[in-house]
Amino acid sequence: MPSWEFAALTDTGRIRANNEDAIAFDASLGLAILADGMGGYNGGEVASGMAIALLQASFGRWLAHAGPQANGRSIRRALQNGVDEANLAILEAGVANSQLQGMGTTLVLAVFGSERVVVGHIGDSRCYRLRGETLELLTRDHSLLQEQLDSGALTPAQAAISPHRNLVTRALGIERQVALEMHEHEFVEGDVFLLCSDGLSEMVASEHICTILLQKLGLSQKATLLVSHANDNGGRDNISVVLARAGKLAAT
Repeated sequence: MPSWEFAALTDTGRIRANNEDAIAFDASLGLAILADGMGGYNGGEVASGMAIALLQASFGRWLAHAGPQANGRSIRRALQNGVDEANLAILEAGVANSQLQGMGTTLVLAVFGSERVVVGHIGDSRCYRLRGETLELLTRDHSLLQEQLDSGALTPAQAAISPHRNLVTRALGIERQVALEMHEHEFVEGDVFLLCSDGLSEMVASEHICTILLQKLGLSQKATLLVSHANDNGGRDNISVVLARAGKLAAT
């Protein structure tokens, strides 16, 4: 079994009055979750908090029972079931409370297994993998901007200044059904996985994220540096990061 080291940090940023992001990790289960809420009043905070709590309770319980040898197919099925439950709970809470109407949240999570990492996401929260000196984006944003880039309607230069940068096309708690996009990824010793909200990816260029992750520092220090750089660049949104590093394989 591989050993995994984790670190996480969330920050309100320089502009927002409250933090609508929520993060959690459970090293014993190899589970990391990050949610970036949206909605009026306290809706964003409620939606992201519900997503984290419900997934920890339902999927976390399943994962603890299934154990580290659970195969990818069963993990993906259990993840989608957990997301379905959380999605309906957030949607119904919004219907029941007029101040929470329309609330929702993005989601990115990862299950760090014995042989592979299962990554799932909804919206524009992201997962990156650093291997050696190469940083790779493992998720593809569910956003209007990404659709415009894919169709050729916008160039990357135009996308960088687009007023529609934060319009997501998929979110948890908005419609009765939502698909969690999931993929499996291999890992080797030393790989670092980064889960983040768009408060980081919008404020710190990927090459600068890579430079920070390559520094000879502990994971907690790297998380602090990432958040600090996002704030130094304006901190226009809440900033959240979860880092996981693959250690040596333990003897079986």
